[in-house]
Amino acid sequence: MSPEFLLTALVVVLIPGTGVIYTVATGLTAGRRESIAAALGCTLGIVPALLASVVGLAAIFHTSALAFQILKYIGAAYLLYLAWQTLKESGPMQIGNQKPAHRSLLAIARTGCLINVLNPKLSVFFLAFLPQFIHVGDRVAAGSPTAQMLFLGAVFMAMTFVVFVSYGMFAALVGERVLRSQTVLKWMRRTVAAAFAGFGLRLAFAGR
Repeated sequence: MSPEFLLTALVVVLIPGTGVIYTVATGLTAGRRESIAAALGCTLGIVPALLASVVGLAAIFHTSALAFQILKYIGAAYLLYLAWQTLKESGPMQIGNQKPAHRSLLAIARTGCLINVLNPKLSVFFLAFLPQFIHVGDRVAAGSPTAQMLFLGAVFMAMTFVVFVSYGMFAALVGERVLRSQTVLKWMRRTVAAAFAGFGLRLAFAGR
């Protein structure tokens, strides 16, 4: 595993995306345990994309416009749904269709998982990203390409979890003070909803 892979993966993970927005919003509104559940869900949502890349299924999304478009619009619709659910509430901010007090850790993790599972560009990303760091010259020393991709994918997931938990824990630390202000809460709700809507629209109009 090269330093170049670690650095590139860290940069990719640090860039705020839908998973980061979801984890941070969960930490702000629900607390530390909930933010960890959100981070875990987002991390587990990477597994299908990683496995699809390893077995070559991601190539289908790259070559089949129909398959890519179907999953892309489902993912975009889900993000827009989250934006609407967040925006329409007038009480404590929530993400999903249950009040924070009634949302189990499993439900929080499930939403985070779906955010990544329904993003077809994640599979294409792994298909393009991981092979750059595969060593094919010495298979005995480096292992088979499949084993290398699984290992690099596991490292990427571990980095994702650590970074997302860090984001979520920091958000949880400031969440209690932020949520005391109804004005701040209103603008935070609008910001989170706008972020989900923006990511949803970007996904809807994204090419392969």
